[in-house]
Amino acid sequence: MPNRLAHETSPYLLQHADNPVDWWPWSAEAFDEARRRGVPVLLSVGYSSCHWCHVMAHESFEDADTAALLNEHFVAVKVDREERPDVDAVYMEAVQAATGQGGWPMTVFLTPDAEPFYFGTYFPPEPRHGMPSFGQILQGVRAAWADRRDEVGEVAGRIVADLAGRSLTESLPADRRPPRPDELHAALMGLTRDFDAVRGGFGGAPKFPPSMVLEFLLRHYARTGSEGALEMVQATCAAMARGGIYDQLGGGFARYAVDATWTVPHFEKMLYDNALLCRTYAHLWRTTGSDLARRVAVETADFMVRELRTDQGGFASALDADSDDGTGRHAEGAYYVWTPEQLRAVLGEKDAEFAATYFGVTEEGTFEEGASVLQLPDTEGLVDAERVVSVKQRLLAAREQRPRPGRDDKVVAAWNGLAIAALAETGAYFDRPDLVQAATDAADLLVRVHMDWHARLHRTSRDGVPGANSGVLEDYADVAEGFLALASVTGEGVWVDFAGFLLDTVLLQFTTEDGALYDTAADAESLIRRPQDPTDNASPSGWTAAAGALLSYGALTGSDLHRSAAERALGIVTALGGRAPRFIGWGLAVAEAALDGPREIAVVGPQGDPATAALHRAALLGTAPGAVVALGTPGTEEADAVPLLKGRPLVDGKPAAYVCRHFTCERPTTDPEELAERLRG
Repeated sequence: MPNRLAHETSPYLLQHADNPVDWWPWSAEAFDEARRRGVPVLLSVGYSSCHWCHVMAHESFEDADTAALLNEHFVAVKVDREERPDVDAVYMEAVQAATGQGGWPMTVFLTPDAEPFYFGTYFPPEPRHGMPSFGQILQGVRAAWADRRDEVGEVAGRIVADLAGRSLTESLPADRRPPRPDELHAALMGLTRDFDAVRGGFGGAPKFPPSMVLEFLLRHYARTGSEGALEMVQATCAAMARGGIYDQLGGGFARYAVDATWTVPHFEKMLYDNALLCRTYAHLWRTTGSDLARRVAVETADFMVRELRTDQGGFASALDADSDDGTGRHAEGAYYVWTPEQLRAVLGEKDAEFAATYFGVTEEGTFEEGASVLQLPDTEGLVDAERVVSVKQRLLAAREQRPRPGRDDKVVAAWNGLAIAALAETGAYFDRPDLVQAATDAADLLVRVHMDWHARLHRTSRDGVPGANSGVLEDYADVAEGFLALASVTGEGVWVDFAGFLLDTVLLQFTTEDGALYDTAADAESLIRRPQDPTDNASPSGWTAAAGALLSYGALTGSDLHRSAAERALGIVTALGGRAPRFIGWGLAVAEAALDGPREIAVVGPQGDPATAALHRAALLGTAPGAVVALGTPGTEEADAVPLLKGRPLVDGKPAAYVCRHFTCERPTTDPEELAERLRG
């Protein structure tokens, strides 16, 4: 019989609906049941593309004996961390504080009052590598609950008190100000010390794509001309694009590399990674004209549209790392890796030899069981463009006949906001109106399905039906960011209006008087602690993403309220940027925009006029950090509704661009080349 997860919308929860474990979704009823029975709660948190979540599910949650033990002595609660990032954040903070590490699956034992008292991540089915088995953990917790209940309660109480006592307020500078130029330089120096000059990226293994740090470095280069900042971006982007973390056949990036050389990835593909990296490579092309950056930006955009777009026009969350290897066994990376024999079967002897050299496929392999992850090693002397295209097309067609990785097709508001920004800008830069249309369709879905009349967001939807979970700060901030980028590209001011509605909710529900922000709304479900984390993880923190969107909106509309809120929020970047620049990259990028102005560009002229289009393109391609662009026809109701456009006439009857900065406007120009020169950092 299916358990209580059978009626959920999360693909991750539905994967567990047929477990013999009597799972509950996160709910007050689950804790009421634990209270009624006098048993503790097992909280298991994961997500659908998590490899070790699948492993633990197969080993333990599908096992009848383990399920019987769980069902008799616990109330088992399963949470999709992507649906409930607030629940995940609160208990992950406790796990990390107690054990010094964290990850998924996350396994936490709670009292019926939701207070944690024992923690872990993955537990094997039998003792292994110094880890106790999951069964031993269950028996130990059961015995402690039965025999030492008071002691368990004391431990839980101390943990909750410790979490409640943590506050970021003391980290904020007294004047709540953004970083100064010298403080941003200090952040650059910190990144330089961590930079891997041989292999690109920062730190050692595992290596995660540092998209937000790269955006900071690009903006820092634009403002200061620092060649070192640009070199770190170029080296990292080249290494990732040529490594196994990038899908050399189908485009798009895997979650991270397990090594320091970008060779072997953890093969899951996440929407947020690809949206952020698509935008990073597009901005690198905008800065340098790099053909590699252009190719990767476009291929990554095409991957998102081809593989992740849903029937409703939104974008699915992820593709799994695992798939059937053709023998009925699920294996990580099976869809993506190749042996020389497999190349020969598809390409024939000569082209297989060429492909093996071009993509670094060897008899020994770079992955498991003699298989290789495709890379682009040194190919000097091998560049036969037509042959490469033919080989890639045939290999991709053959790969598409393999069993495909599963897709988590829930639509997450925040990550769709990131995708909207990336697709809109990439489409505009490279004359791909289809990508701009894909961004517009996703924005339409967010307004129709995720957003209500009170400017409140649902975090997720599936098949066009909104989920029950409320949006968190990153949803409001990233969706606003996407809407503002879309408005800059399309000239449709309605997206500025929608962004304003969302950012007003940020000010009312998420922001404190002293400029701090919380990850959940003031009226959200009360947890043991209200989560608050300004540091970047796999995507921008809600805190710094909100600062960026507030800053851009303030520049477009002239709203001092939103501008001031952005500056107060940037106080946390002043506090953390010099100490931990790798973990607040987006905040540093926003700080660069604030220091630059950001520059406000109003392009006025008839829609469809080539001269208007040329000025608009020059404005979008400007590299000034965080510049905002408004486009409209003078005298129209729509243009007058955008404060940056209001009262801006044509010049001598010609389309014109107005550039303003620090409350001062330069003389308008009708020359796209002059405009481009003004916007070069």
